[in-house]
Amino acid sequence: MTFLDFFAGIGGFRLGMEMAGHKCLGFCEYDKFAVASYRAMHKTEGEWYGEDVRTIRASELPKADCWCFGFPCQDISVAGKQLGFDGKRSSLFFAVTRLIRDTREEDKPNTLLIENVKNLLSVNGGIDFLKLLIELDEIGYDAEWQVLNSKHFGVPQNRERVFIVGHFRGRSGREVFPVNGADQSASIPIKIIAHRKGYRRNTQTFSPDGITETLDTGQGGGRGHHVMVVGNVNPSGKGMNGNVFDSNGLAPTLTTSPNQATLDGCRIRKLTPKECFRLQGWPDTYYEKAAEANSNSQLYKQAGNGVTVNVIYEIAKKLGGNNA
Repeated sequence: MTFLDFFAGIGGFRLGMEMAGHKCLGFCEYDKFAVASYRAMHKTEGEWYGEDVRTIRASELPKADCWCFGFPCQDISVAGKQLGFDGKRSSLFFAVTRLIRDTREEDKPNTLLIENVKNLLSVNGGIDFLKLLIELDEIGYDAEWQVLNSKHFGVPQNRERVFIVGHFRGRSGREVFPVNGADQSASIPIKIIAHRKGYRRNTQTFSPDGITETLDTGQGGGRGHHVMVVGNVNPSGKGMNGNVFDSNGLAPTLTTSPNQATLDGCRIRKLTPKECFRLQGWPDTYYEKAAEANSNSQLYKQAGNGVTVNVIYEIAKKLGGNNA
């Protein structure tokens, strides 16, 4: 299956899709720093590229079987003002559907793979999600959806997101959901548990035996994740880099800010950008390429803004492809 990658960020959709045997024909991303990481991490030579989804014309797009897009969530997230589709950023969903409306029927994608925060289902009393379904229906797509949590797909991060698959009406398309976690355990070389008792972060208090909150963008106000680490295992004995923590528990959802860990309940350090990339399912080889193209502050932001690769891979396998 061929696909286009809209609101691409650093390409979490792309890697998950490619792991399942699908082929990317091009991507669209506005943020110049994310584009730098994307080009460093993926083989994009000769591909179509669009900078701004608002100015792209349908006639410019290569024909693809699937369009992937995690449209901006800032107006939908519980951390924002929850303007929903009245906001300037989350309403960019309709910029993509405008392109589909302007595409010849024979060139429309068979499948849409869409991602956003769980609150999409309930913002503005659920009216905005109804608007999304109506819009998909009007442009010819039947929709199915499921809320998936990254912690069920092999990474220790509590990150709930709603995934929507649109099937172009009249063309064959098997149901994708439900998708089950490939591994209920967290298997990644960074293992974190919740805040020490009584510590407050953004008005939330966590018990030592709980699961920390989702990593978000964490921008402004000195935000960051403070967690108690049960154990600190570093076989090299050479300081903080490469630490492997005790396997009891999960990380909070990634943000775009540096995240911090409390060692032995007293010392605090930030999660490294590499650790944040790992929490999103990125192999270290991809992180190292991004690190050559961007600063740490941009890397934190890019990790927090992205999708979890492991989750996309499990969905992509059910879309078909060489490895499905």
